[in-house]
Amino acid sequence: MKSQEKKKVYPERNRRVFVAMSGGVDSSVAALLLKQKGYDAVGVYMKGWSLTGCAEEDTADARRVATKLRIPFYIFNFEDEYKKSVVDYMISEYAKGETPNPDVMCNREIKFGLFLKKALVLGADYIATGHYVRKIGDKLIQAKDGNKDQSYFLWTLTQSQLKYCLFPIGDYTKPQIRALAKKWNLPTAEKPDSQGICFIGEINVAEFLKEKLGKNPGPTLTLTGKRIGMHDGLSFYTIGQRKGIGSTGGGIPYYVVKKDYKKNTLFVAEAKNKALFAGELTVRDLNWISGKTPKLPLKCSTRIRYRQPLQEGTVEKVVSSKLFVAFDKPQRAITPGQSAVFYKGEEMLGGGIIVKRQSVLSAAS
Repeated sequence: MKSQEKKKVYPERNRRVFVAMSGGVDSSVAALLLKQKGYDAVGVYMKGWSLTGCAEEDTADARRVATKLRIPFYIFNFEDEYKKSVVDYMISEYAKGETPNPDVMCNREIKFGLFLKKALVLGADYIATGHYVRKIGDKLIQAKDGNKDQSYFLWTLTQSQLKYCLFPIGDYTKPQIRALAKKWNLPTAEKPDSQGICFIGEINVAEFLKEKLGKNPGPTLTLTGKRIGMHDGLSFYTIGQRKGIGSTGGGIPYYVVKKDYKKNTLFVAEAKNKALFAGELTVRDLNWISGKTPKLPLKCSTRIRYRQPLQEGTVEKVVSSKLFVAFDKPQRAITPGQSAVFYKGEEMLGGGIIVKRQSVLSAAS
């Protein structure tokens, strides 16, 4: 009887899980929760390519938490792979005029790519991360804490990866995570959240790109042709951007609406200009979490940027491996290169990369 009760309390005892420990409070508590549930937890810090010099501090914090929890701790050096798969990708996409999401690529190539593969080779039954998301069966569900939900960044996951993944903190709110870290005296309990790019850290993206791509100045015009300044290079700007335009518009706030590479011209408009809005978009590189394309047309919700409220619309058709999405209401600043992620209720269905949008401006050009 006692052995049966023990089995119920610790259903995963001796199941080995490699926990991605970033040195932050979320992954620290993820490791704590897994150990408390009876898993054979192993802490791993993934060393990526960083400009900020924070890697040593983060490594030390992760190691201190592992020591506190009395679990093994290792460092996986993915610096070269991260530079090639994420940083070089980011630079090349910006050079083509798109605005990529490096965190999505980091998850696909590093955390659920290289890390998962290496962990399995070393005998792991699972990997775990500190993402705010829930896994129920073979589905990904938004986190309990809607303000911290990170399902948007995980649309590239496949069933062959998901079956090995654990997300221990998805059923908790951020305040609850902080409280647990304090209760168990984890060294990262009071550590501020990182706001930077995955592994790279908090950097000025525009300045980083200028260093890598070089400046290519050109005129900044309103849609009526009025010249209001000069831009440093079209690759450094994104649709909907306001800050850093460098206009001489007499205090009028302008936003990027179009980049004309043939004429090296940046077009801007005021906040309420209809050229900033679009009712449709096209998506490439599709991935459905279930592994199967749902029956189309599909009424669902879509998110085109992190933390954006879900927007209702219809996934209408697939043409040449690209998906066409129509929104019930026009959306502001749909940005090529960013991710469009689809939801049905709380379930995240999958997503893809935005190729283009159909706006008043693009329709007229």
